[in-house]
Amino acid sequence: MPGAPAAGRHGDPEGLSLGELFAEVSRDLSTLVRQEIELAKAEAATSAKRAGKGAGLLGGAGYAGHLAVLFLTVAIWWALGSLIGLGWSALVVAILWGIVAAVLAARGRKEIKAAPGMEQTSESLKKIPNALQGNEEKNR
Repeated sequence: MPGAPAAGRHGDPEGLSLGELFAEVSRDLSTLVRQEIELAKAEAATSAKRAGKGAGLLGGAGYAGHLAVLFLTVAIWWALGSLIGLGWSALVVAILWGIVAAVLAARGRKEIKAAPGMEQTSESLKKIPNALQGNEEKNR
């Protein structure tokens, strides 16, 4: 009966055939999945906007920090210049920054080497071909 509400929607599933029950469950499940997808899209859009705004603010902070370090470097160079000459003070400041760069590079290299790999993901990916071929016992 087109246009007539299904009996299951009113709490009386006894009046429905198995096919009608299956169709109603399928329809409800489809609606639920669509609603969950829409919710996920809305949440992702909101999250992406906030993350983008945060990234922009962090970029601005990084630029401002860079300028602060630049002007601090010039101030140190100028102050040392009055004591040992501008040429020598520039060399001293450059050597100090070279030391900072070397220390940071060594620490960064050490951290990268210490970073764990994706062992569980690699293991899972290795098992996919056997699972697709129906040979799950080879994965154990």
